[in-house]
Amino acid sequence: MELDPRVDIIEKRLSGLQRILAVTGGKGGIGKSLVASGLALALAESGCRVGLLDLDFTGPCDHLILGIHGPFPEEKFGLVPPEVHGIRFMSITHFVGEQPAPLRGQDLSNALIELLCITQWGNTHTLVVDMPPGLGDAALDAVRLMPAAEFLAVSTRSRVVLETVARTLRLLQRMDAHILGLLENMARDDSPAVQELATTFQIPWLGSLPFDETVEDALGNVDKLGETPFLHTLRHLVRSRL
Repeated sequence: MELDPRVDIIEKRLSGLQRILAVTGGKGGIGKSLVASGLALALAESGCRVGLLDLDFTGPCDHLILGIHGPFPEEKFGLVPPEVHGIRFMSITHFVGEQPAPLRGQDLSNALIELLCITQWGNTHTLVVDMPPGLGDAALDAVRLMPAAEFLAVSTRSRVVLETVARTLRLLQRMDAHILGLLENMARDDSPAVQELATTFQIPWLGSLPFDETVEDALGNVDKLGETPFLHTLRHLVRSRL
């Protein structure tokens, strides 16, 4: 099989990063993008040189959460992500806007590889990656191409979500990926279901983020988002667990 030369370029592109925090969960609708975006914002507030890479090509929304609308990445031996709210941000939306990107199979893999290949992260310290949903080609490629990534799994207490996240954790363990821990999102009570899942897989339990009705109205406005209980709790997580 002929090796793709872009894989070596990706390794060089990522080599200057001190940490890669990949937020995953295997299912849409669990708040994965909100956690990834909030995590990047909390890290930027703490003074960290942080990047945010949205690898969800089918439904990218990190730019909507953080209110990022341009500018286009600067071309300099690749593409340099624009810095907005202290975050260096890269997404397929820079290229397609709000139009759909109907990619599948090899085209999807090629798009993901190309984005990793052309992006120059410079002196970024920590890269937060919003992982592709599901367990298909894009997610598998992302795990394979970022061997240094630490995976932060997000789950809710839904039985359907718990089973999907369990599949994701099995896959990550099978691929010898580094699992940073399991985080509960949209917690409404003291149910131990997600914490028990962390115990079952013998991975760190990172805590719970509250179900926060104020988040919806704060989307797109980082000042309002920063005042929500959700982000207050996420800031504490960054200080104490990450």
